[in-house]
Amino acid sequence: MKPKQRQAAILEHLQQFGKTAVEDLAAHFATTGTTIRKDLTLLEEEGAVIRTYGGVVLSREEGDQPIDRKTHINTGKKLRIARAAISEIQDGDSLIFDAGSTVMQMVPFLSQFNNITVMTNSLHIVNALVELDNDQTILMPGGTYRKKSSSFHGSLAESAFDQFNFDKLFIGADGVDLNGGVTTFNEVHGVSQAMCNAAERIFLLVDSSKFGRKSPNVVCNLGKVDTLITDSGLTAPYREAIEKLGIRIILVGEDDE
Repeated sequence: MKPKQRQAAILEHLQQFGKTAVEDLAAHFATTGTTIRKDLTLLEEEGAVIRTYGGVVLSREEGDQPIDRKTHINTGKKLRIARAAISEIQDGDSLIFDAGSTVMQMVPFLSQFNNITVMTNSLHIVNALVELDNDQTILMPGGTYRKKSSSFHGSLAESAFDQFNFDKLFIGADGVDLNGGVTTFNEVHGVSQAMCNAAERIFLLVDSSKFGRKSPNVVCNLGKVDTLITDSGLTAPYREAIEKLGIRIILVGEDDE
């Protein structure tokens, strides 16, 4: 595992399990305590973690990680989820893509479609879309640029989505809770809510590690989701509860990274 991938995985581990000892991290990632300490030093310099006596915890911002780091977390599962999501698109569709790292994995596969419209607040996704050689219309809202997520937010971005109606929204999340709904660490989550209101159908793309987590900011209640695309690690109780809400579930195979 490359250092950036391991550092991203360390943050994922801390998000799931909380305060962890350096020795436990070394054992979990099958490496030395010296290597883990180097990783933690870099993460601490970036403000992502706080070293404490006997261990390490996430900083106050917790799971609100830079998009470049999120792309290294559970990459195999994200790619499988993205491939499954692509099968839900047809020529002529109007689409909204949120700025999440899983949704971003869908972009290269869009080259097979024509006469599609894609609106996104993600600068990374726009840059990837313009490289495709197909018939597409790209829409991007204005707003305030947020470097951490490489995306635009704020009232201007939110009002831009209010002007349109789209066929499908593909959106990720930091947490999915049966009572709390679809949640995110991102404080400027109003644009995600505007996306949900502008779409006829909502496709939620999350790996199974996100279930049971409740992040501070609610994007929408789970009942608004039409289709959930996740990996086979989704537990049976969650699957049954989600199906009772009338949500269609698409499961992708095991990650073989």
